[in-house]
Amino acid sequence: MKHVLEFEKPIIELKDKIKELKEMTAASELNLTSEIATLESRLEKLEKEIYGNLKPWDRVQIARHPDRPTTLDYIDHLFTDFIELHGDRLFRDDPAIVTGIAKYKGQPVTIVGHQRGKNTKDNLYRNFASPHPEGYRKALRQMKLAEKFKRPIISFIDTKGAHPGKGAEERGQGEAIARNLMEMASLAVPSVAVVIGEGGSGGALGIGLSDHVHMLENATYSVISPEGAASILWKDATKARDAAQSLKITSHDLKALQIIDGIVPEPRGGAHRNLSMQVAYLDVYLEKSLNYLSKQSSESLIENRWNKYKNIGEIIQ
Repeated sequence: MKHVLEFEKPIIELKDKIKELKEMTAASELNLTSEIATLESRLEKLEKEIYGNLKPWDRVQIARHPDRPTTLDYIDHLFTDFIELHGDRLFRDDPAIVTGIAKYKGQPVTIVGHQRGKNTKDNLYRNFASPHPEGYRKALRQMKLAEKFKRPIISFIDTKGAHPGKGAEERGQGEAIARNLMEMASLAVPSVAVVIGEGGSGGALGIGLSDHVHMLENATYSVISPEGAASILWKDATKARDAAQSLKITSHDLKALQIIDGIVPEPRGGAHRNLSMQVAYLDVYLEKSLNYLSKQSSESLIENRWNKYKNIGEIIQ
């Protein structure tokens, strides 16, 4: 069954009406061409109006859409010769994070990304893209190998947050994320991160401290989910819509705050509507960032990265 977002219901109803008229035309001698054209024109205007005035909570719903492209989708369409690498060499492999090496336009790169499932069974296997500490240690192992072999690092961020379970805490969840932040700050190779869905708290930061950080237009990036913030602020998770408005979690908010570097456009309605178009949009930003960063020395990369994150949060007069 197709997943329909709440604010999209008027669009779906109009599409169903157009489909019904087309079927009636095909099954009888009725000529409803004029009526269909009128409805299609109305549909175009309605889509422009709705998708052109999305609220933060609407974008949260799009970012969580079950059909939204995942890290592996982008790997399949943007890179060649991908070889997935598993395990942290300490405990186990964590399927919530995918790592490996590939080629981007002929250039060897290292890829790290959160991976959601495509269905319930896959989501259970991937732990709904909520990594355990071994996932972050696996990511760090690949990033350090990238530094050794002078490969740029590309990260895809898409998680509600790191796994908060007892076992994860016992195995050092906080330490694993903190170590990643420390090590990523001093990597001597270019790094680019893209928030492709949800960017939740330390779970996102654990692979996201990069030279350039881009966000897909309808992605979100925040210290806490809207539901979590609503539960803390108002003791009522149903006020998530209000929390989303206050948190400044959208790409446009974060670009204005100078927390991210670029907003990658999405097809009308979201990345899940047209994967090929979304890949083409993202390709432009990746190529531009890598071309720019590859011209910098290791010393400049580290210094600029330090300054970038040191300046986040400063009050602009």
